[in-house]
Amino acid sequence: MRPYFSGTFGNASSVHSFGRDAKMALEKSREAIAKAIGAQSGEIFFTSGGTESDNFAIRGVAHAARKHGKNHIVTSAAEHHAVLEPCLHAVVPQSGTQACEKLKEDGFDVTILPVDSSGLVAPEQVRDAITDKTCLVSIMHANNEVGTIYPIKEIATVAHPPTADGVVVHTDAVQTLGKIPIDVNELGVDLMTISAHKLYGPKGIGALYIRRGVEIDSLLFGGGQERGRRPGTENVPLAVGFAKAVELAIAEMDVESKRLASLRDKLELKIRESFPQAIINGHPTERLPNIVNISFDNSKIQLEGEMLLMNLDLRGIAVTSGSACTSGSMQPSHVLLAMGRDEKTAKASLRFAFGKSNTEADVDSVVESLHQIVTQMSN
Repeated sequence: MRPYFSGTFGNASSVHSFGRDAKMALEKSREAIAKAIGAQSGEIFFTSGGTESDNFAIRGVAHAARKHGKNHIVTSAAEHHAVLEPCLHAVVPQSGTQACEKLKEDGFDVTILPVDSSGLVAPEQVRDAITDKTCLVSIMHANNEVGTIYPIKEIATVAHPPTADGVVVHTDAVQTLGKIPIDVNELGVDLMTISAHKLYGPKGIGALYIRRGVEIDSLLFGGGQERGRRPGTENVPLAVGFAKAVELAIAEMDVESKRLASLRDKLELKIRESFPQAIINGHPTERLPNIVNISFDNSKIQLEGEMLLMNLDLRGIAVTSGSACTSGSMQPSHVLLAMGRDEKTAKASLRFAFGKSNTEADVDSVVESLHQIVTQMSN
């Protein structure tokens, strides 16, 4: 990234030589990211991150579909807030408890599908929810809190029946890019959200894959960048960093995913052995290799989630109680509540996410520290 902060600092939309050099770097980055997910480079649109990409997908499709009389969106109760909130505010942003009423007043309806105890949505649920008014199905590729991987290929199949007009399918793949194989054509999705920061890339850049032919309105206006769909001066250094992070992650994915899964499994085994009050959240087999989410059953032991986090942090162990985007609020995870956990159990939850620097020694240290903390808190 360094040369594009200094030497090659031209505006990629300018026609002079400095701009052309920056443009070349931008387009090479676009091509590398497209290749990683089986897309064409012209189907990749840079954004400021996963949240903007989710909003772009949901609100952009909703606005475009309204012109054709389609006004129904299908999503799940376990989605990231960057999906749930724009779904409830898809037409006119509105805060407070009147969001759903306002949405209906504007002619939109949202079906929020329940998830099972492992966080899964079944393709049959999606099929049954789709009507002739449905314009969009948005189901994440893998859950950011519990790691459950969703059957997106099967969901896309029911949304794209061969004998009828298909529904646009969007998936948030921020958690899966670089962790498990992704191919937009194999999955059958029309829109996909990805982001750099989950791959050790720079924060503040993401992308939205938009399949050719998908009708989608822009959220921003004022320039012709990103082929008019996402105006604003392109952030070339971040795009270059994003592409390099993707390249490295894909090259290491097979080996690194196996290593992370080994650490995940070791931590789960030790937690089961040490804490009979603990519940392992998420699907037992269809899950990401790097995430472990546990709850302490409030009917067996009463623990305060905030104190668990603080005490672990004091020992140099960085965990969250949910996604990093919402854990600062210390509210019970909406994902765990949707999975059937009671509020107090959901609050006494920890999300461990393994990364490149973690080792087996870290697992032993975490379990030892957690045992000491739980013993102190329960006395």
